[in-house]
Amino acid sequence: MSGTDLDFFQVDRPWGNFKQFTHNLSSTVKILAVKPGAELSLQSHEKREEFWYVISGSGVMDIGGIKYDVKEGDKANILAGSKHRLSAGADGIKVLEIATGDFEEDDETRYEDKYGRV
Repeated sequence: MSGTDLDFFQVDRPWGNFKQFTHNLSSTVKILAVKPGAELSLQSHEKREEFWYVISGSGVMDIGGIKYDVKEGDKANILAGSKHRLSAGADGIKVLEIATGDFEEDDETRYEDKYGRV
């Protein structure tokens, strides 16, 4: 969708396969579970970039003002400084988030938030 070169690759084995997302890279890994109809704040980070991979569900990723309908298997790269938001569809959404750079929870500028946290 947008952003950096962080991606994954698949390695096939006789028993199946694995997807590798990082290799020798300092990162913070999370799984975001967003309830049906809920959304993250519209935000940006100055010190880190993020890679999002949809594990299950569906929703909308807003990255740099462009909205993408996403479902399981979709991915996106979010550059430092880029405004972004994740909104869940009717069944919710789970997203693997890999942040690279200097990770701090308070490295967040909120622009809009329906929960009153701006």
